[in-house]
Amino acid sequence: MLRRKMGYVDPSSGKDILGNRSLCFIFICAFGLVTLLQQILYGKNYIKRYLENYGGSYEYNSTACRELRQDIMDVKVLTMVKTSDLFERWRNLQVCKWEQSKEETSNFKMSLSRCCNAPSFLFTTKRNTPAGTKLRYEVDTSGILPITTEVFKMFPDDMPYSKSQFKKCAVIGNGGIIKNSKCGKEIDSADFVFRCNIPPINDKYSADVGTKTDLVTINPSIITERFQKLEKWRRPFYEVLQNYENSSMVLPAFYNVRNTDVSFRVKYMLDDFDSQRGVFFFHPQYLLNVQRFWAVQGVRAKRLSSGLMLVTAALELCEEVHLYGFWAFPMNPSGIFITHHYYDNVKPRPGFHAMPHEIFNFIHMHTRGIINVHTGQCT
Repeated sequence: MLRRKMGYVDPSSGKDILGNRSLCFIFICAFGLVTLLQQILYGKNYIKRYLENYGGSYEYNSTACRELRQDIMDVKVLTMVKTSDLFERWRNLQVCKWEQSKEETSNFKMSLSRCCNAPSFLFTTKRNTPAGTKLRYEVDTSGILPITTEVFKMFPDDMPYSKSQFKKCAVIGNGGIIKNSKCGKEIDSADFVFRCNIPPINDKYSADVGTKTDLVTINPSIITERFQKLEKWRRPFYEVLQNYENSSMVLPAFYNVRNTDVSFRVKYMLDDFDSQRGVFFFHPQYLLNVQRFWAVQGVRAKRLSSGLMLVTAALELCEEVHLYGFWAFPMNPSGIFITHHYYDNVKPRPGFHAMPHEIFNFIHMHTRGIINVHTGQCT
């Protein structure tokens, strides 16, 4: 009776109106309180989980993007966080448009120029390695290769590329992260494309990885294992190279003594087939300097990956550098398992490279606006 007199009950329906409204009000307040407590307990990450569903892109210098970039920069070394935490921070950053930082990029390029100087020393040339030079190997430092007239003839007169010669470059890694990316057209639109170790770029893969290639590395172990050191049939290897049209190739002929002869055979074979494509050999001192440079950045390994070598060179030869297919984890940033390569799941030799640390540096460089690392689908 008291409730009826106070107007709590609708006379026509007999329902307790104010009671229902009170319950709704209490529920809303409770939800708001829980949300507030979660924000206090978990900080900005509670809100950031919703950014993954955001349909647009935040501007590079927006407050949200500055905070998201700082979240990544706060991770000073890879062991500071769980991989899942790093993935979440990286996923959150994807809502932000990437912009090149002219200041950060310029400073990084200056550091590379002082230590390594790719426009002058990336390849062994007649200018930086005259005939009669006693060339010291990168790893077999006790071994010396006299640059005879015959060897000297194989070198280009000078470096074929110059400082910041290309506006936009794409460096393509072979990681499974690029599978189903549909980045082929975007890659092929770059002014210069680097690839690692003659990966397949046929119709089966071209939609994801593109086909354009201007420079491709060849590890001598590929020549040894897949093509029997070119001691017998050479046409199968020549036909593989035809997939790369007129791209140039570069080999670490002076990494150690056993690489030299195999690398030289590639040059001899192409000359025999009257090929006009360039065959270059990394300068051993350049690779040593690059190894020392990245060791300071925390990448300490028996050998840097071919991808990191190309990224390092690209930073000096190109105004803007984009990376595709670079990822060093068995799952993508969303936690879905991926193959090691986009074309197979063959793992590298353990303990040889420090791939997670290489990718960690790339993530930081992306965050600083030095390179653009692509790990999602291209539109």
